[in-house]
Amino acid sequence: MSLELSGPLIGLRIVEIGGIGPAPFCAMMLADMGAEVIRINRSAGSTPDVAELPFLARGRRSIALDLKTEAGLAALLRLVEKADGLIEGFRPGVTERLGFGPEVCLERNPAIVYGRMTGWGQTGPMAQMAGHDINYISLSGALGTIGRKGEAPLAPLNLVGDFGGGGMLLAFGVLAALLERQRSGRGQVVDASMVEGSALLMTMMYEMLGAGFWNLERGTNALDCGAPFYDSYECADGKFISFGSLEPKFFAVLIDVLGLDASDQAGRNDPANWPSLRERIGATVMKRTRKEWEDALAGSDACFAPVLDMSEAPSHPHNVARETFIDVAGVTQPAPAPRFSRTPGRVSAPAAARGEHGREILADWGFGPEEIEQLESARGLLT
Repeated sequence: MSLELSGPLIGLRIVEIGGIGPAPFCAMMLADMGAEVIRINRSAGSTPDVAELPFLARGRRSIALDLKTEAGLAALLRLVEKADGLIEGFRPGVTERLGFGPEVCLERNPAIVYGRMTGWGQTGPMAQMAGHDINYISLSGALGTIGRKGEAPLAPLNLVGDFGGGGMLLAFGVLAALLERQRSGRGQVVDASMVEGSALLMTMMYEMLGAGFWNLERGTNALDCGAPFYDSYECADGKFISFGSLEPKFFAVLIDVLGLDASDQAGRNDPANWPSLRERIGATVMKRTRKEWEDALAGSDACFAPVLDMSEAPSHPHNVARETFIDVAGVTQPAPAPRFSRTPGRVSAPAAARGEHGREILADWGFGPEEIEQLESARGLLT
């Protein structure tokens, strides 16, 4: 099966070592933009490991190699020789022990970009500890800023560590290294850490703290729902709407639509006034349904949006007009982003079954029929 690739990254060949979370998200982003990404699954059969589940696996073909066999490892290194990049998400030192660490791969292909995704980073006193998104964003200071005043920190799903500060950071790093390779002709290792990625996402907050514009107490700042004009409110039907009226001119529109007193404009920046203002906004919002507020605020500059769940968002008129969501094999998913005027990205295929394209990938990457047969007989290629 030859995928019909589209996007600005056509021509790039990436080897992805199958995993979960941020590394496959990085691979998905690259595939959405036209890179040929082959996913190396490390087992086959009816009982997959969690790392073999087909989440975030759209747009690429799959080959199952037993990397603990001499034949399977040799096949991987043959693929490395023709790849522009490799993506892996193991703990530090694992790929070295398995025989395809950065030194080995760069010796086989000095131009390869070797992308490494970890939580804590490749070095440091915590590098070998297990962890997940919530732990990494705890260490960066991100989690400690998220939550209501007087309440425990609130995990923002696994968006900040795994995806924003993880997979997306790795995709940026891999592409930056590939761009540098055009000048030097040399590959390099990209060490992407979710601690550092989530810390990077917090840059403005750290700057605001240093300048005296941020309080360490959760839920007391303008951007952490401490301010009543940057928060969500329940409507009469139990659904919610959100306001982000930070600037005075937008707040003026908001209080006009809500029918609040114009004097609220003068005292909006004084946190002492926030509790009473929040109470008045909340009481007003509760008088109408979400749909009624959508109608009342349509086209306004109040900085408003309905709070939609995942069953509602794909059918919202704005998202429909922008084709923000697409259907992939009967499953509604976000479309590739960002958009390009000449070379649009696309989802070239749904997630593949483990090892579904093993023989054809090997043939496309230069293996002869006899070599494929030998690899299969040696149990290096799994079907």
